[in-house]
Amino acid sequence: MAWFYLIVAGVLEVGWAVGLKYSEGLTKLGPSLATGVMLAASMALLGMALRDLPLGTAYAIWTGIGTAGTAILGIWLFDESAQPLRLACLVMIVAGIIGLKLLAGKPA
Repeated sequence: MAWFYLIVAGVLEVGWAVGLKYSEGLTKLGPSLATGVMLAASMALLGMALRDLPLGTAYAIWTGIGTAGTAILGIWLFDESAQPLRLACLVMIVAGIIGLKLLAGKPA
């Protein structure tokens, strides 16, 4: 269940990051409340995942999901740059997330 919690926490991180944009500096009540709920849920699920997963691995995967997901939604929703080098960097982030998942808990 720890990996499930971590993935959902990462997706919620994307949600609250995008929610910050829609809240316009926390000046719009609805988006601000949704952002706060997603932030709290993301942190709670990350904490639950950390019961069983290594801290460095879990945190890196959580932030990686948040970073890549937020960047992709920024391109899709807010017309942010989708230049090839930027997309290549996103692919490297995703590759790092996969690598950390595959190597989690394995001795050096």
